[in-house]
Amino acid sequence: MNLDQLRDYCLAKPAATESLPFGPDTLVFKVANKMYAVSGLNEENLRVNLKCNPDYAVELRERYEAIKPGWHMNKQHWNTVCIESGDLRDDFIRELIDHSYDLIVRSLSRKVKAEYNL
Repeated sequence: MNLDQLRDYCLAKPAATESLPFGPDTLVFKVANKMYAVSGLNEENLRVNLKCNPDYAVELRERYEAIKPGWHMNKQHWNTVCIESGDLRDDFIRELIDHSYDLIVRSLSRKVKAEYNL
């Protein structure tokens, strides 16, 4: 998976948006104004920070060398996924993105879900 594929997949999610709130080098994907994925634009090796269930986050870090505690994020709830390590299949990376997105959507109130048609 490359940056364009990552971007396309993240933006294909219902009500997903992208922005650069931390400067021109950090791409942030949100749903209902809540972050679910963060990636650097000018990194040598593509990585993405993804929200994760805390127990699952620990399991993933133990199982995959390409998954680390979230860089500059709450280490309990975020993982950094090293996409270009070659250790992870694209479909698995998409599953991790889905998990992150779904965690955010599940946390939204009924009112916000209705506002965004989620």
